[in-house]
Amino acid sequence: MAQILDPLPSGQTNFLLCCYVNASSHIQIARITNIPNWYFERVVFPGQRLVFEALPQAQLEIHTGMMASSILSDTIPCERLCIADEMDDDLEDEDQEAIAILEPVEHHVTEKKVKALQTALSETFLTPLITPMLA
Repeated sequence: MAQILDPLPSGQTNFLLCCYVNASSHIQIARITNIPNWYFERVVFPGQRLVFEALPQAQLEIHTGMMASSILSDTIPCERLCIADEMDDDLEDEDQEAIAILEPVEHHVTEKKVKALQTALSETFLTPLITPMLA
């Protein structure tokens, strides 16, 4: 997955694919500041899922927006937010074909990360569409 605005530090090969969900009713700012030569910051709206790559030692700071201020409400090790390890190693043939088509140019993105991203995106976009159909 390309992080065009805040590219990951060069020379690093052990990236984690991470997912954070804002389960609060407030706008939050997710920020990583403990990695030298890299700064990551994103606005996360209530209910939004943020999928990103980070180094294993990275700490995700969650700042919750209040009236004209923000409060550091949580600091989460990115290893706890890793979603690539949750996947099944046994991919079916059609999954292998889909991954081959979607294979990114960047060398640090693996098949497991692509599959995890596909899973996270399908849950993000399809769940709101399917839920009303089931009711």
